[in-house]
Amino acid sequence: MNKMALNSMLVLMRPINSIMVGFAVIVGIGVASPGMIISIYSLLGFLTGFFVSSFSMVVNDYYDIEVDKVNRPDRPLPSGSISKNSAIILALILLSIGIASSILISFSNFVVASVFAFLAWFYNFWGKKRGFIGNIIVATSIAIPYVYGGMAVGNADEPLLLWLALTSFFAGTGREVIKTISDVAGDELRGIKSIARIHGSRFASILGATMFFMAIVFSWLPFITGIVGTVYAILIFIPGLIFIYASARILKNPSEVNALHVKSIALLGMLLGLIAFLIGGLMR
Repeated sequence: MNKMALNSMLVLMRPINSIMVGFAVIVGIGVASPGMIISIYSLLGFLTGFFVSSFSMVVNDYYDIEVDKVNRPDRPLPSGSISKNSAIILALILLSIGIASSILISFSNFVVASVFAFLAWFYNFWGKKRGFIGNIIVATSIAIPYVYGGMAVGNADEPLLLWLALTSFFAGTGREVIKTISDVAGDELRGIKSIARIHGSRFASILGATMFFMAIVFSWLPFITGIVGTVYAILIFIPGLIFIYASARILKNPSEVNALHVKSIALLGMLLGLIAFLIGGLMR
C-alpha cells in the first residue's frame, strides 16, 4: 500500500471526528461510574466508538460521491485517489473491528453498536434526503456513545447521562442544520430536501441557533438540579459562550462560507462540553 492510498483512507475515516466519538464513550463511562474510567471497558468502548464512527464516515463519502464532485472535488473518492471498491472494503474492515470490540464488552453493547452502525448506513441510504429527519438521525447517533458507555459499566440509568445525551443531541442537531447552509448546491444536485434548500438559509440559521440555545439550557440543568457542583458550572460556562457566539454569528450572516466557520466553532463547543461533563461527573 502506497503512501497516497493510506492518506486517502485516513481522510475518508476523518480520525478527529472518530476520536471524538471514542472519547464520548469514555465520557459516558466516567459520568456513569467514575471509578471505571480507567479500565478495559474504556479501551474497548473507545475502539468501538472510533471504528464504528470511521465506518460511518467512509459510508458517508461513498454515498456522497456525486455531491462531493460539486462541493468537495478534492475528497478521495471524487478525486479518484481511492476507488469505490476499496472504500467498501475499508468500511467493512472498520465495522468488523468496531463490532468485535463491542462483543467483548457485552451483548447489550453489541446491540447498541449494531444500531449505531445501522443508523449510519440508513442515514446515508435514506435519511439524508429527508432533510430534518436526517439531521435528527445524525444527532441521535451523536448521543448514542454516552448511553453505550453507561451500558458498558452497567449504569446506563445515571441521570447525568440523560442530560449529557440531550445536550449533545440538541447541539448536534443545530450543527447539522447549519451545515445545510453550506451544502445547498450539492444538496440540490442530489435532491436532498435540506432545511436550507427548502426553507432558505435564514430559516436554517434561526432553527440552528434555537437548537444551540436548547443545548445550553440542558447543559445547565445538571447544575440547577444539584447533580453536579460549582466546578462543572465554571467549565460548562465556556462552551455555552461558544454556542452563543456561534448562534449570533450565523444569525447575522447565514452565508455558505460563514456556515462552514460556525460548524467548526460548534465542534469546538461540543468538545469542551464533553470535557465539562466528564470533569463535573468525576468531581461530584
